[in-house]
Amino acid sequence: QVQLVESGGGLVQAGGSLRLTCAAAGRRVSEYHMAWFRQAPGQERREEREFVGRINRSGSTIAGDSVKGRFTISRDNAKNTIYLQMSSLKPEDTAVYYCVLTGGVVDPKDPRSYAYWGQGTQVTVSS
Repeated sequence: QVQLVESGGGLVQAGGSLRLTCAAAGRRVSEYHMAWFRQAPGQERREEREFVGRINRSGSTIAGDSVKGRFTISRDNAKNTIYLQMSSLKPEDTAVYYCVLTGGVVDPKDPRSYAYWGQGTQVTVSS
């Protein structure tokens, strides 16, 4: 059974920073592709969730266009955990952030590529 548990969300002022954590159970994060997606207020369908970034098995990362240069994904294999370090936060970054995992990826930016999802953590950025 795969379990992904996100934490670290909260309320922060614009320009501030937060670090999200995703602890995995049932799979080793070093053996799978993992990513972060976010769902902004008003979005309802999983297909609408925005790609934030991905770290693949080899540790290579890519970031979504709207967060490049501000957000960084990293991994701690010993803790079986991935992180999303967010800086220079903007009000438009307000969303529920999801950690996801998959063994095979057709399009890493497509939420339909990922079989396993965490429950999400809320990030709210005030202006």
